[in-house]
Amino acid sequence: MLRCPGQDSRFWKPDDIFDVKCPNCSRPIEFFKDEPKINCKNCGQMVPNPKIDLGCLQWCRYAQQCAGTSTIKNLNIIRDKLIDEMKKVFGADVKRINHALTVLDYAEKIQIVEGGDPLVVKAAAILHDIGILAAESKHGSSSDKYQELEGPPIAKRILQNFALDDQTIEHICKIITNHHSAKNIDTTEFGIVWDADHLVNIPDEFPDATGKKLEKIINKVFKTCTGRQIAIESLIKNKTD
Repeated sequence: MLRCPGQDSRFWKPDDIFDVKCPNCSRPIEFFKDEPKINCKNCGQMVPNPKIDLGCLQWCRYAQQCAGTSTIKNLNIIRDKLIDEMKKVFGADVKRINHALTVLDYAEKIQIVEGGDPLVVKAAAILHDIGILAAESKHGSSSDKYQELEGPPIAKRILQNFALDDQTIEHICKIITNHHSAKNIDTTEFGIVWDADHLVNIPDEFPDATGKKLEKIINKVFKTCTGRQIAIESLIKNKTD
């Protein structure tokens, strides 16, 4: 089989090799676009690639052989159907649909590096805000408390249409139950969805924050090394204090 063009450096562009500042010692680390993480040669810190892009797994016909997994097809089918179900719930609310899709995109990138169950991550990312409209209808408020209350029953009804085991459905719903409060869960999958949601929300919640303030927020809030590194690169890089 021919070498994958996306992984063959002969087809790469100049910005497919880039430097990332080590969060521990600030020394630059050279990354190739397909390297998930590298140990800093100066201090030994494990640094994740904030720009990792293995999106070819979504469409490439050699993805199963390349990625070493037989579940990619089923994952993509479930992913796409869950997106359709999410869109049905939100209807014409394009803003909330786009929010969920952007969170999903970040969550998938983080999961590639951090691990965890990709199905749980994808499903929880897609459905994490699924209770917003019900919260507004029943309680007149889309506050975090009501979102976490109304979301899990809706998500469970959707998830039960798929051949998922009870433990998986429970895990996904538990992430949704805690996606604002983080009270009763500390799984890899939860940390990934939590970080992905904050990557989308922080620019809206702190539009005028300086780089120093954003750095404090990132260090306090984020739960995964990959999410934290993406936040530093995407939220602080072009900020001036």
